[in-house]
Order: sequence, then C-alpha cells, then structure tokens
Amino acid sequence: MGLSLRLACLAIALPPLAIVGWLFLLPFLSSAYLSLLREDQWSLRNYYLVWRLYRYDILYTLWIAFFSLVAVLVIAVFLCGYLRIHINKPVEFLFKIPLFIPFVVVGHAMRVLLAPKGTLNAVLSQIGLVNMNDPPSIAFGWIGIAVCLIWKNLALAVLLVLGAYRSVDETFLEAARNFGASTFRQIKDILLPMSKASLVVAGAFMFTSMLASFSVPLMIGSGEPPQMVMIDVFYRINYQMDYGTANALGVVSYLLAMGVAGYYLRTITQKGT
Repeated sequence: MGLSLRLACLAIALPPLAIVGWLFLLPFLSSAYLSLLREDQWSLRNYYLVWRLYRYDILYTLWIAFFSLVAVLVIAVFLCGYLRIHINKPVEFLFKIPLFIPFVVVGHAMRVLLAPKGTLNAVLSQIGLVNMNDPPSIAFGWIGIAVCLIWKNLALAVLLVLGAYRSVDETFLEAARNFGASTFRQIKDILLPMSKASLVVAGAFMFTSMLASFSVPLMIGSGEPPQMVMIDVFYRINYQMDYGTANALGVVSYLLAMGVAGYYLRTITQKGT
C-alpha cells in the first residue's frame, strides 16, 4: 500500500474516530477520573460505596434488563416469523408504532393504564373482575417497568428481526412448505437458525438501552430500593451532590454496556468470517 493511499485512508478514518472519541471515550475517561477522587484525594472509596449501597440495585437493573430482553426476543422471534411467512403489513405497522413514541410518554401512558385506579382496572371492574376498593396493580414495581420496556423495545425488535428474516431466501421456506412444514417448524428450523447473528445484534442494542433506562423506572418504579442504576445516579447527583459515587456508578454501567458491546463485536466479526 502506497504512502498516498495510507494517508487517504487515515484522512477518511480520522473524522469518525474523532467523533467516537469525543462522544464516548472522553466522557468515559472523565467519569473514571472523577470516580477515583474523594474529597480531592485519590481513593477507591466511591467504588466501595457503590458495592455497599448499590450492589443490589445493579443486580436489580440486570434482572429487569435480562427478563425484558428475553421476553422481547421470544415474542419477536415468533411474531416476526409469522409476519415473514404470512405477510400482513397493517399488523407489522401497528407493532412498529412504539418506535415513534418517546420513553417518557410510554412511562406516563403505562402509569395511567396500570395504576391501582387506572384505566385497566376501571375496565376490568365493569365486568366484575376487579374490586376497585382494593384494586391490584403492577404499575409500581419491577413488573411494571418490565412491561413498559417490553412494549417499547418490541417495536425495535420487530424492525431488526423481521429484516433479518426477510434476508432468508424464499426457496428455503418453499421447500419446507412442500414437505408439509408448519409455520412453527419453518420458524424454528429455518428462519431462527439462519438469523442467529442478527438476533444477537438486536439483543445487544436493546440490552444496553434497557440498562440505561431512566424515564420509565422514574415514572413506574416504586420509589423505594431497589432502584435501577440510572435512578441512583440521578439522586446521587441532584439530591446528595455526590459526584464521585455517581461517576463510579456510571463507570460500572459503562463497563456492563462495554461487555455487551464486546460480545456484539465478536458476533459480527464471526459472521463476517
């Protein structure tokens, strides 16, 4: 490779690398630096506080993100398989609508729908299934948060998984149908195995998004421990003015997301080879 070609490649690569460094690497290094300072002294106390005060919140966040991700992928695998085999554009459009709805709107809507005296219980009470004097509710807890994240992220999953399914050659499906394969068998034996790498990519995107959820757990959460990590960061900065511990929590979140990103990069690299 000639010198001029190398310089041209470097010139092309520098702008995106600079953007990545400015938007991602610099904030991470800044957070890591501040997380190691306590009362203007170098210390690991911020990480000790994260472990002592927030280890269950970290596990709580991972649990909600994992549960929601599994639910979204299971639904998307079979829903998109059905839409790939039995094309239904109106139904596909309906499942993509949440893509255009902000998370804060989702949180508010689900709060109104799932609250103890919300819309769902009001409707159920009319047919005698719920007593409004002692109404059940899933709004203020981890199940309510998971329902919001599942509903919101299902649209993205449909977009990504259905795109992967449509890249599968139709001749494979036609051959399976000629041998009498049901819709379920076509999904399980053809579409799913041939789209595993794309499912991993979709899962990585959604999992990192769920880890960073803020508006939904703020509006739907119980307000008591355990909380999702971003809520802890918010309260640590705005109410306790403890930037060191907040940055340590941020670094932990970065590392969790980077672990998922590393798995994603490994998957697409293997797919490329």
